[in-house]
Amino acid sequence: MNRGHHHATFLAKAPPLQTLLAELKQGLAQYWTVADQILRPAGVALEPPGRESFAWQKNFFSLLFLYSYQRAGIPSRRRILYAATLQCLRGMVTGCDNLLDDEYKATLETDLPPGGYRFRSVVDIMVSDRVLFQILMDAAGKGDIPIDRVTDAAAASMRTMTRSGRQEAGEEAGIDTILAPDVILESIHHYKTGILFQCPWDIPLTFETITENRLAPLLEGLYRIGMGCQIMDDMVDLAIDVEKRRHNYLVSLIYHDGHAAEKDRLNRIMRTKPASLHASHFPEALHQAATRARLLLEQGLGTLFWPQHRKLIPPAIRFLEKRIGMSALMNEASG
Repeated sequence: MNRGHHHATFLAKAPPLQTLLAELKQGLAQYWTVADQILRPAGVALEPPGRESFAWQKNFFSLLFLYSYQRAGIPSRRRILYAATLQCLRGMVTGCDNLLDDEYKATLETDLPPGGYRFRSVVDIMVSDRVLFQILMDAAGKGDIPIDRVTDAAAASMRTMTRSGRQEAGEEAGIDTILAPDVILESIHHYKTGILFQCPWDIPLTFETITENRLAPLLEGLYRIGMGCQIMDDMVDLAIDVEKRRHNYLVSLIYHDGHAAEKDRLNRIMRTKPASLHASHFPEALHQAATRARLLLEQGLGTLFWPQHRKLIPPAIRFLEKRIGMSALMNEASG
């Protein structure tokens, strides 16, 4: 058995993951049921989600968010509600990313023309927004949440996503300056991903009373996990970010803190064949970036998890590395 498969099996059998996955599946089913009710009158057929849509591997981040709700003491009934809202936020964020990155990662599988990626992304965003409001109204009708706070909850989620999206929008025209590594983390990735990983708490905090002492470590843990993942994303997306003139942590390390040979190599490849850029071309900077990413993930997961669950940290990191496409690079950086 290879190490990656071993870690995945270990995570899949973890009791906390199994409990939260059962709640997540109920929330996901609610999302797709309401989405179908919205799309059908519009003449759009929604394909029933397959088994893979409910798999823990596809919903790992949602499970981390649910874990934070559980650790804060939110009861199961409302965690299921928030699991459904998480999928709404995911649909909106994925749809926006699709439009910004000129790609299509499906949130809703429909019979809309497959070539109309931009329109499908717009539909995903609109439907997820409507599902969010409907789910909250249904919960209020059952007495699970106060109806006078539903509008506040919808607005709260919008605020954080707008702060994150504003930074993305600032890069659309391309950048002209390579910022220092710490500035990238503090001024760019802080908004782009750090606070985005805290956004899933916006709706629960509209309805729940959580003490600051209990909440702050959970938000800090999620923030660090998001930042660690973003650094790994930057390592994988090196060529794409250079081509589209986006901020990239690895580029910043090479340019500001790297060896002269690596900086010269970066400038040469950028002038000649930027599409061929790969993180493995810059072993010193790669090692620095990988070390920072792993540290952030270890700190974030260590803060988020209960002490009895911290044995899940190494397999969780291995899973994230594989999901982001970083396994080989992280092994190379450690070699």
